[in-house]
Amino acid sequence: MDILFLSISMGAGHLKAAYALKEYVEKKYPHSKNIIVDTFKYINPLAHKVIVDGYLKMIKLKPRLYGKLYSLSEYKEILNKLSNIMNIMLSPKIERLVKEFNPSVIVCTHPFPLKMVSYLKKENKISTPAVSILTDYVNHPLWFHKNIEAFIVGHDYIKEDMIRCGIPRETIFSYGVPVSQIFLEKKEKSLARKELSLEDKFTVLIMGGSLGYGNLESAFRGFGKCSREMQLIAVCGKNKQLKKRLEKISLSFKNKKVRILGYADNISTLMDAADILVTKPGGMTISEALVKELPMFINSPIPGQEERNAKFLVTSGAAVTISKNDDIENILCQTVDNQTRFRHMKEMAKTLSTPYSAKNIVNLIEGLL
Repeated sequence: MDILFLSISMGAGHLKAAYALKEYVEKKYPHSKNIIVDTFKYINPLAHKVIVDGYLKMIKLKPRLYGKLYSLSEYKEILNKLSNIMNIMLSPKIERLVKEFNPSVIVCTHPFPLKMVSYLKKENKISTPAVSILTDYVNHPLWFHKNIEAFIVGHDYIKEDMIRCGIPRETIFSYGVPVSQIFLEKKEKSLARKELSLEDKFTVLIMGGSLGYGNLESAFRGFGKCSREMQLIAVCGKNKQLKKRLEKISLSFKNKKVRILGYADNISTLMDAADILVTKPGGMTISEALVKELPMFINSPIPGQEERNAKFLVTSGAAVTISKNDDIENILCQTVDNQTRFRHMKEMAKTLSTPYSAKNIVNLIEGLL
């Protein structure tokens, strides 16, 4: 089984989903050949820089504008005109890649390369089976394409919504977003804290995604000002300036053990050590936290798919939302101190989790072949 993964590095989640599935495939098929292609970067590095850097700057500086553009993208007329131009210009290089690599299957974890694959199959330029993995807990027309053998979604409600939009039921599978196998290895909280040289007490993990975006600083201040005893772990990603600011802010916290990290590659252990996760609701972070059965406090979602991810989690009972001026002490009283509610949040996280997503997707691919 040889797989061509097509993704785009707009945030870390799309590529991480591809790497998680690739990890499982290579464990089951040690001699398989699998490659992950950052599609825009492969086709045209300059186009990649313009599109991806523009996207990242927009969500950082003008998130509301991004939200409006996201809403506009739900209108198919606009979508089709833009995507048809993109296909004509960019898909020939993907066609050559497919023919040279000759994969058993193509797996797309972003809608842009998925559209290219759909177009190439429609034009009979390639015939390779294609699988799409939706990396957020939302439905969106960007993913609606013909000639795709399977759509992997995070929950049954997304499946039903896609069916109402005309996607054939038999092509949609509620297997969830694949996560790295390390997240399936759960450590006792006390052991995880010992491994991290932390105290064995109530622990709050605050994360801002791979780029340290979102209102992480205000959440950090809010939990730091709480009178209750706790320890804080803040993960700033690649945002070095944010890390410096938090280090300075933490000097004013009284009676709190604080650990401030930059980019961290031990997120699984950090989640094992935590009692709650404070995060912006990126699809991959959500999936990892659900597998860990970790209650979430959702902070500063990006308008668009992350706002819908947040709504899904809150409606399901696995999370609550917090904003800049909220009384964190009061919210903790309503959630953590309410044993029934806190237990329910953990139970709903477990119910929504899909720890065997990668296994199920590979079984599905085997069936397609």
